[in-house]
Amino acid sequence: MKISTPDQDYIENASRLTEEETERLQSRMSEKLTRQLKKEKFSTLEALAIQLQREDEQLKEWRQAFRKNSEKEKG
Repeated sequence: MKISTPDQDYIENASRLTEEETERLQSRMSEKLTRQLKKEKFSTLEALAIQLQREDEQLKEWRQAFRKNSEKEKG
């Protein structure tokens, strides 16, 4: 998955995270994103927003796959 700049909505969502939520989100970051954060390619806020965006996309893909599998089992 290519790392790009996050949408503004995700930046706003990331800025509203509590300290605990921020730590949890950082623990789920990919190694590639963590390295780029350390190299200062992204600010912490941008990296958090990218992670939020990725997780939303992954959840959407999972839901589609689950729905497809459920429809196969019914039909």
